[in-house]
Amino acid sequence: MNPAIDALTSEERTLLKLRALYRQYGYAQFRMRKFEEYDLYAGNKDFLVSENVLTFTDLNGKLMALKPDVTLSIVRASPDRTDSVRKVFYNENVYRTSGSTRAFREIPQTGLECIGPIDDYCILEVLLLAAESLRRISDRCVLEISQLDILAALTEGLGVPEETRRKLLKCIGAKNLHELRALCREAGADEEKAETLLKLAAAGGRPEEVLDILRALPCPPAAVRQLEAIARGFRASGLEEMLRMDFSVVNDMQYYNGIVFRGFVYGVPVSVLSGGQYDRLMRKMGRSAGAIGFAVYLDELERIVPEDASPDADVLLLYDEDVSPERVCREARALTAEGRTVMVQRQAPEGARFGEVRRLTGEEARDA
Repeated sequence: MNPAIDALTSEERTLLKLRALYRQYGYAQFRMRKFEEYDLYAGNKDFLVSENVLTFTDLNGKLMALKPDVTLSIVRASPDRTDSVRKVFYNENVYRTSGSTRAFREIPQTGLECIGPIDDYCILEVLLLAAESLRRISDRCVLEISQLDILAALTEGLGVPEETRRKLLKCIGAKNLHELRALCREAGADEEKAETLLKLAAAGGRPEEVLDILRALPCPPAAVRQLEAIARGFRASGLEEMLRMDFSVVNDMQYYNGIVFRGFVYGVPVSVLSGGQYDRLMRKMGRSAGAIGFAVYLDELERIVPEDASPDADVLLLYDEDVSPERVCREARALTAEGRTVMVQRQAPEGARFGEVRRLTGEEARDA
């Protein structure tokens, strides 16, 4: 046992593992302020997970915002270089609304960004680091990847208005094939091209299965070859079993292009990792370089209780109302003198885990 490690929360342990992983591959830690000028977010609200931003007026009169996103800050602070790739990771808190409560929360987040002349190796490295990040959270995990250039080509080929294209992508993201077919008919899309899109939207599963489908469709050859290379890279790294290809992974095409992905771990019903290439965001911010990265949402990991997690205390010591404080104190000190951790309560706390439960009554101590 290591008392220092045992004292860490599950979130703190995960951060230590991920920090060591990213440093191992040459990523330097990026640190930033808790706030930025509001203009940075006002012009890119569609890129944010939540469009709601906490703002305040600085003493110099500038409108500032508690940062709801890390990627925008890193891009702004990074030089526009096309001769080398900048690799950084971060451990930061972001401030945004979360879930159905619509209340602002301070949310811990970690992740990495790769900015510069991005090539196929850079993309594969980031995907493998995303997969390794998931494995450090849970052995039971899945990384789903998609290719937006394929989606863009097949939806543009329908010849429908931009507003209809956005609705089609929303249906694909929700795997709503019935509504997707109805929208294509309503827009007067070519039936053959609509059927091709439906086949793509329905495709999902292990790489070899999805790639067989893609090779039979009129997809951009370069995009298919890229997915084939990624599958080979995962196979060579021994991570093929956790890789899935799924075209319901759809990010905003105003900002994203190429490969996009999301990660899931057992016990959490939503994705705990999300990322992709965002060259279009770089262009919007006046940069010529490419970029790819991902974020791990540490707040979602609160739902996981690791099988090897340490109990909240070795002993839960419960005491009845008629037990004197002196006796409770004596029993608690006796347990700590044995090197055991103890939590003293009148009632067992909900959701807590203990190696042993004891109860003190007015008569004697007995095992509960």
